Amino acid sequence: MVLPRSTNAQRLHGRASPQGTHHYAARFHDLAAPGHFREIPSGLAMSSIGIGTYLGEPDDATDRNYTESVVAAVEGGINVIDTAINYRFQRSERSIGEALKHLALEGYSRDEIVVCSKAGFLTPDGEMPDDVDEYFASEYLEPEIFLPEEIAAGCHCMAPRFLEDQLGRSLANLGVTNLDVFYLHNPETQIDQVPAEEFRRRIRAAFEFLESVAATGKIGAYGMATWNAFRENVQSPGYMSLAEIEAIAREVGGPDHRFRFLQLPLNLAMPEALLRPNQTVQGKTLSTVQAARALGITVVVSASLLQGQLTRNLPQHIARAVRGENDAERALQFARSVPVVATALAGMSRAEHVRANSRMVSMEPAGREEFLRVFEQQAQHL
Repeated sequence: MVLPRSTNAQRLHGRASPQGTHHYAARFHDLAAPGHFREIPSGLAMSSIGIGTYLGEPDDATDRNYTESVVAAVEGGINVIDTAINYRFQRSERSIGEALKHLALEGYSRDEIVVCSKAGFLTPDGEMPDDVDEYFASEYLEPEIFLPEEIAAGCHCMAPRFLEDQLGRSLANLGVTNLDVFYLHNPETQIDQVPAEEFRRRIRAAFEFLESVAATGKIGAYGMATWNAFRENVQSPGYMSLAEIEAIAREVGGPDHRFRFLQLPLNLAMPEALLRPNQTVQGKTLSTVQAARALGITVVVSASLLQGQLTRNLPQHIARAVRGENDAERALQFARSVPVVATALAGMSRAEHVRANSRMVSMEPAGREEFLRVFEQQAQHL
């Protein structure tokens, strides 16, 4: 069974606001440690840990588990919810929608919660169709939501008509009228598929659309959710310059453009976004997180636990350097303590995972000395 799409009458109105998110933080005044809630440039208060919804089977049991997990997260001091339309064939968005309706009945307002989704990858609806080609032909090609030449690598599209369609579907799936952050999902998928100038043209067209919907208030801001692009060496064919991408946003939206979020992996096993000086901003060579800070872009970290791989068997010198009762807590503590990071995402498909990770709400993030100790310990063991 596929969770039904919400109707307009059922949708929660509005989006996260500074007043609402600070009110949410105040709910946890006696529980949350200093530094758990971070105020970003837009004024929103975001929890240092967010719930991700990527993994899991596209089945009813996982639907229910995610709904329960999102409810438990918001009840436990986590107000950042991350998803994408292609996660579990749109079912993760619908599970979140059910959770948001439940939370509204409990007295949580829409403006307290930061809801983020992504578009770019082609996805079926609810389950894999018997004939995938026929599904996409009838659903997208025939109504000209995208054209064949706009598809890259057989799976990716960022044409404005497609993004508009996906945003509409995401809003319906989530049962909301507005999104807080709408990401272009892994745009680097197209880098080696089209000439450089065409890739830039596609990014610009996507940003023009995103600026237009941000102007209506349908989304609060937009960004890029990437995997390799901003962590690569400059010479890599998949590399992207954050300053060049931000410059496109300024060309389209002016100095007050809404390209304000960057999501990328950063964890104990993948520290490149912090340590690799591969970005240039105003003549200075910086790491990606430093470049984001210089450009006024909020960083959200994905893969904090590397899909569970960092929840066990961390080296002893890491365990000594980072606080936490277990490896999962240590990995999360590292990711959320990176300077300038607003939120570290962790996939949590079960309420018991949420409750375990919510212990971090009452633990203060690592200070500079504790954070640097990780690298000192690492250097000693090379």
